Amino acid sequence: MFPREACEFPDPETLIAPKIRFVAAHDEMCVCGIGAIVLYDDHAEVKAMFTASDARGRGVADAVLRHLIALARMEGRPCLRLETAPGLDVAHRLYARHGFRRRGRFGPYPDDGSSLFFERST
Repeated sequence: MFPREACEFPDPETLIAPKIRFVAAHDEMCVCGIGAIVLYDDHAEVKAMFTASDARGRGVADAVLRHLIALARMEGRPCLRLETAPGLDVAHRLYARHGFRRRGRFGPYPDDGSSLFFERST
């Protein structure tokens, strides 16, 4: 959907760092979805969410996001933020259903219109 240079691809070492929480949703046959948050001092950030194409529409993304919100709360972070791209309307609706609201830029992301920013309290 996006040019490769616009996508982040963390290496495996990054995914196992102490400040990362990585989750996977699965059924009897396969991993259906994944999600990850990064823990910062004053917040957590959703860094990855993906649902396998054959699992879409089955509530996988809802379950993964609920779990990520619970993890951020358990880790004592008062809010959960995320950065995403314009045009991902299904994802934006998912975030809205889970209480995320638009906010201004945060972190290292450029303020160039290529990103949308969301936040919710945990």
